[in-house]
Amino acid sequence: MENKIIFAGPVGSGKTTSISAVSDIMVVGTEAKASDDVAKRKQNTTVAMDYGVLNLEGGKRVHLYGTPGQERFNFMWEILSENAIGFIILIDSIRPDPMADLDFYIKAFRKSITQCNDAVVIGVTRTEVCPHVDLLDRINDHLATLKLNVPVFEVDGRERKDVKQMLLALLTLIDPKTMRLKAA
Repeated sequence: MENKIIFAGPVGSGKTTSISAVSDIMVVGTEAKASDDVAKRKQNTTVAMDYGVLNLEGGKRVHLYGTPGQERFNFMWEILSENAIGFIILIDSIRPDPMADLDFYIKAFRKSITQCNDAVVIGVTRTEVCPHVDLLDRINDHLATLKLNVPVFEVDGRERKDVKQMLLALLTLIDPKTMRLKAA
């Protein structure tokens, strides 16, 4: 069975960057010139997926897929989520309502998250730009109301160590005995 982890979240939350930070292969992406409101945030945006690979101990591999952040490409979300073993949802702390974004992506991927036994980790990005002292606490409280007891991290998607920490937490949720990251 394929070991597939999905990175989801709004445009600009760091999905492509995070996969690029940890992939052991050159990331395959489907970037296109951004249009409409997205162009105000960034030049290019993912329109189908990003793809990378992370090598684990014992020769196992995890396939990393980043979903497009725009809802108009949501048909790809279901396609990419099929047979996923876990999810990383990235939330951009500088967006107008990070809590609404969290709700939106949890609901959008809830069926798939449930199918993989709630193997999900939340990463909050861009906190260095606009620190929210209580955002992580609010996210944890909100997840508890949704009956999701999952790790929440402050993460810089450009930093390999930050992304590896999220992946390690997720892999531990999935299978703490056999899903181990390679040292490096």
